[in-house]
Amino acid sequence: MNQNDLANKLGLLPVNNIEDKKDVTGCYVGDLLSFVMGRANPGDLWITVMNNINIVAVGVMADVSCIVLCEDVNADDDVIQRATEKGIMIYKSPLTAFELSKEIGKYI
Repeated sequence: MNQNDLANKLGLLPVNNIEDKKDVTGCYVGDLLSFVMGRANPGDLWITVMNNINIVAVGVMADVSCIVLCEDVNADDDVIQRATEKGIMIYKSPLTAFELSKEIGKYI
């Protein structure tokens, strides 16, 4: 499913805007960046509460489809700018990682 379509179904709020809407083929939940790099699959939607600039680099290295900041976590302007430059879409949600995972499971 296209990340934009899934975001609409889940009520995710876009943090930045990327024209290329990637397909979401799975989901990875985690905040330990080394685990995400080694265990997330290409095309995964990545759910995290991490909001520092390193999430962009890890998202690119892991080839995730997008990053979702849960629990209403906000991204700083430098994170948003870097994600846009690198082609990584970031969304946010008020839901917990568990709640988001349950909802995502209905569509993927």
